[in-house]
Amino acid sequence: MNFLKIFSAGILLLTASQAQAQTKEQKKPDNPAKCANIKEGKFLRANYPESIWYMTIKDNIQTEYFNNGKDFIKSTLVFVDDCNYKAIVMEKSDKKDPAQVGDVFSNKVMETQDNFLKIQTKIDNAQFVVIYAKVK
Repeated sequence: MNFLKIFSAGILLLTASQAQAQTKEQKKPDNPAKCANIKEGKFLRANYPESIWYMTIKDNIQTEYFNNGKDFIKSTLVFVDDCNYKAIVMEKSDKKDPAQVGDVFSNKVMETQDNFLKIQTKIDNAQFVVIYAKVK
């Protein structure tokens, strides 16, 4: 009987906390998207420690750093418009990395929210979405 009371109280508390969590307003994406946020700064990826990957953009040069900053891929950025740009690989340090000098990645800023940017990237027939957090 005591177990039943504790179990019922636990369910009641769980239900109340769920109801409260659902009433908190989720923040909406920027409208319109703040595409200029991608033009300069330091960026991290969600769930990637900085020691695994980070990226800097300055003066239309994008540099992605891997392996505690020991390896990099440097690309030049060509902006088609405010929210669309191409990244052309100019240089890389890791010969085993699948990106090749001359590769062109087409990117689109799909959404922003505060310092987060949702980017759609296409190369050849592959397409993927990445979330960046702008930290500087």
